[in-house]
Order: sequence, then structure tokens, then C-alpha cells
Amino acid sequence: MPRRTGYAVLAALAAVVILVSTAIFIGVGGDKGGTDENARGTRGSAAPASAGSWVGTWSTSAAAAEPNTLRGFSGMSIRNVVHTSIGGTGARIQLSNFYSTRPLTITHASMALAAAPSNPTAAAGTMRRLTFDNRPWVTIPPGGATTSDPVRLTLPDAADLLVTTYTPQASGSVTYHPHARQTSYLARGDRTEDTAGAAYTEQSPYWRYLTAVDVWSKEAQGAVAVLGDSITDGITSTAGANHRWTDFLAERLRTEPGAPRFGVLNQGISGNRVLSDGTQFPPNNPSALSRFDRDVLSRTGVKAVIIELGVNDILRIPHVTDPTKIVSGLKRLAEQAHARGLRVIGSTVTPFYGHRGYTPLLDAVREQINTQIRAGKVFDEVVDFDKALRDPISPLRLRPTYDSGDHLHPSDEGYRAMARVLDLQDLRGSAAATL
Repeated sequence: MPRRTGYAVLAALAAVVILVSTAIFIGVGGDKGGTDENARGTRGSAAPASAGSWVGTWSTSAAAAEPNTLRGFSGMSIRNVVHTSIGGTGARIQLSNFYSTRPLTITHASMALAAAPSNPTAAAGTMRRLTFDNRPWVTIPPGGATTSDPVRLTLPDAADLLVTTYTPQASGSVTYHPHARQTSYLARGDRTEDTAGAAYTEQSPYWRYLTAVDVWSKEAQGAVAVLGDSITDGITSTAGANHRWTDFLAERLRTEPGAPRFGVLNQGISGNRVLSDGTQFPPNNPSALSRFDRDVLSRTGVKAVIIELGVNDILRIPHVTDPTKIVSGLKRLAEQAHARGLRVIGSTVTPFYGHRGYTPLLDAVREQINTQIRAGKVFDEVVDFDKALRDPISPLRLRPTYDSGDHLHPSDEGYRAMARVLDLQDLRGSAAATL
């Protein structure tokens, strides 16, 4: 080949490499990756021209329609505070209108790092306006959800993130997660891009509309989705401290040598059951079986699933006293995960002696479920939360230091013990072909 021709071929190949590298960020994640640098709504957007992938860093499950919000929060800014598990160099969010019968129009949305933990003030230089298909507004139909365009923003691991939305008009019932264990904020008027938090005078213990945050990462290997009830929701953990057991798990994944680099997605709903939905339509507190696709399979970058469920099927009325029904439901969840090639780690059901709902009959159901789980015929791997939390002297109850006081939910130290007992290597590998 003549030298001149060889140079031309090399130059052409180099150009192709540059074009492909530039397109990677936009191509991953589908049609939500496009950006428009000339639009006001996309300042700070676009993304690095290097290999990487989208992965979930935070999420929550839409649990119900917030009571007494038939007109929504018209004319108000909602500033949700959420905590990342892993960081990245870009971000995007998901908003849900799952529980409204009316369209939700958001005319202004933003994202920023918090200047301090649980604080509504944005860190200097981090405020980004969010867009949706390159528009500064979006209308989400009843029962629907939408994903924002990505923005360029360096997000650290374990950081508090402010996601703010403004709705100018009545929008119907607000889709929310009631047990956030985190203080968020509201302000009157459009204060979406306020960097100071002075206007955010109303505090809230809920997350509203926001159901996921993804990050663009060159280091993350994926995410683990944790499907659970109030124990995963962290209902008795210290508010604002990020002491749910999933938070302690995220810390282990970040800091332990050899741990998989995974984001942690908490899909716990307090009171959740494997088999039964809540009331109304769409159902408040949908069963694990009915929400598995929405809350696990649709999450970004999920490589493994942890399931912590069963106690509410036993304790809540109508009680399920046939353990085979609950075990069958757990197996169906594992089968849904296996159909997507996802590995499933399942937990034993933890003790509740001393709780107001305890009876020897119901505890016998728990023990029979645990026997089947430990036999290895339900999940790919087992994490024995019962053994980790129970009192060695009186194994029907929680260890006193791990008991929040209601004899059902763990204390902060109990949640830490749950995260500690999980074998991180169980998160690796593929799903079992059969169980």
C-alpha cells in the first residue's frame, strides 16, 4: 500500500473512532440522550465523549396517592432531597404520575448538589436546569412516567442531591413515597433554580413525583435492586442519617476491596406484601408481584435483585397462614428475575415475638417459610436476616440491641447488621437456570 494511501486510511479510521466515542453517551439510554447546547433549558448538559454507561444511583417506589392532594401542589416548588449511592459525571431523573387521574404538567425542573446534608441550599456552581426531549416542560399522562434529558454534573458517591419541580396548575393526586426518612422542602412560587434555600420554609417527610436518579459512570458495573417492605424502607432508622440497611450495603460496596461496583436501589414500601395489593385503583401499596416489572426490571443497569418480603403477608389481615402460598409467590418473583437473566438473593423472614400482631400460629408460618428458603429451592442465594437479627438467648425475638422497640423493625444497629451479613460476592454471576 502506498504511504500516502496508508495515511489516508489511518486518518479515516481515527475519525470514525472519534465519532463513535462522541456518540456513546448519547446512544446509551435511548432517545433521552439528545442534547441541545443552544437551548436555555440545557445549560450544563451534554456529556463526556468516552465509554461509560447509565446506572441507577437512587430510586424509590411510588407507593400511593398522597391524601388530600386532589389539586396537587399548584403554584409551588417541591425540592426533594435524595442520597446517591454511587457517583458519576452526568445525571438524569425519572418522574412519575402513577397515582393521578389527571395529566401532570411540570414547567420547570432542576437538579443540584446540596450545600450540606439535608439542606435545601444548592452547592455553588451545581444548579442545572432539566429538560425533557429538549423542552423545559413536560406533561406526564395519568399513570405514566418520564425520564429527563441528561445533564453534565459531577456527582460524588454518598451525596445529597436536590431535585426540584414546579407545577403551575392543578394536577390531581400527588404520587408519593410516604416514609422517606429524609426531610424535603416546599416553597411558594417558582423557586426551582433558587440556589439559596431561604424560600423553602415548609418541610416534608415525603418524596413526591421523583422515583429514580441515574448517573453516567465509567466505573460502575451495574446496580442491585432491593425489593422489600418496611424493613427495607428503613421505617425506624434515624431520619436524615441514611441508616437504612440498604445505605449500609451501599457503603460496603463503595469501600470494601473486591466488592462489585454497584449502585443500590431501595424499592421498599412499608406494609408491602408478596401476594396482595392495597386498596383503590391503581392500588396503593401494590403487591411485590404486581410491581416487580415497574420497580425492579425497569430500573437502569440492574444486575442483581435482593428480595426481603413475607412478614406482612403473615401479619396483615387477612393473614396468609399457608406458607406454601407465600413461598410460591417468592418463587414467581425469582422466575421473573431469571427471565431477564438476573441473579436473586432472598432473605429469611425476621422475628416478631413481642409485636402486637404476634401469635404462635403466625410465627409457625414464618418458621416454615424460612425452612424452605434455607433449603435453597426458592432463591439463587440466601441471606439469613433471621439468624443475623434474632436474640441468641431467645431466638423468637429480635436481639435487644437490634430492636427499634416495636419488636418487628430493626434499630440502626440492626440495619447495619443486616448489611454486614450479606455476602457481596453473591451479587456477582448469572441467575440459576432452575431452582
